[in-house]
Amino acid sequence: MIKHKRRKRMLKLLAEHQSATVQQLVDWLSSSPATVRRDIGWLAERNLLTRTRGGAANLQQKLRNLAHASETFQNNMQCHAERKRGIARHAAGMCNDGETIIINGGTTTFMMAEFLVDQHLKILTNSFLMAERLLSTSENEIIVPGGKVYREQNVILSPFDNDITQHHYAAKIFMGVYGLSLLGLLEADPLLIQAEKRLISQAEQLIVLADSSKFSRKAGLILCGLNRVTAVITDTHASDAAVQLLEQHGVRVVTVEPEAVPPAAPAATYGNVFDLQLEALYQPEISH
Repeated sequence: MIKHKRRKRMLKLLAEHQSATVQQLVDWLSSSPATVRRDIGWLAERNLLTRTRGGAANLQQKLRNLAHASETFQNNMQCHAERKRGIARHAAGMCNDGETIIINGGTTTFMMAEFLVDQHLKILTNSFLMAERLLSTSENEIIVPGGKVYREQNVILSPFDNDITQHHYAAKIFMGVYGLSLLGLLEADPLLIQAEKRLISQAEQLIVLADSSKFSRKAGLILCGLNRVTAVITDTHASDAAVQLLEQHGVRVVTVEPEAVPPAAPAATYGNVFDLQLEALYQPEISH
């Protein structure tokens, strides 16, 4: 069995059985004890399982904590949900099969996943929720950076400048922001500034997804100037004055009608987060 497939299978077995001895894993994986122990050590070093005496255990409790910690994100999803859904659908329609795109970790950008199910794209995202959703519902190729998961911000951020994301170039980046002004794109969290500046530099077009409430928001951090923005997709509640100001600065503005959110729209799930981290760790090997 190929190395990364064997390790992914090990994680799935631990998710099913909660824990296992080395001998059980040897039997299930048809591998040698030495190979199983090396795999356990490799995965434990990357915080993908817990090493136990004589075996390994899964990290289900950490997943439950992850879900609990993301309540703020879920609450934000409900705010102006109809506006965000219309914007997300239009943004997804701008993607062409075969393209490489980047999507950051906002609530409006997360809604794009529903409309990318039938696409065939290479998608780089620093949002673990976006990556999990796309992996479980679509055939798109998903790339995530290695690094620390910041649950409140819903981003994965590497402490190193030379993580795998720097090797990927995208035709478009779709980005949600805290606010918009004549100074540019605004953020309130320094951590998000750090994560998003890296991604912006790797895309040709910067397309901002911002519902009309973002035009009245103020924040103390500037992500980039309007001269870097290719287009803003907003909703029909945006004022004519706000739209005209952006257009005067060379930004193309698209306004879309709000769209009702289906009562049974699927919520974010967390079951494959560690699978995603494993695939991200292997991305350099897969790429070459």
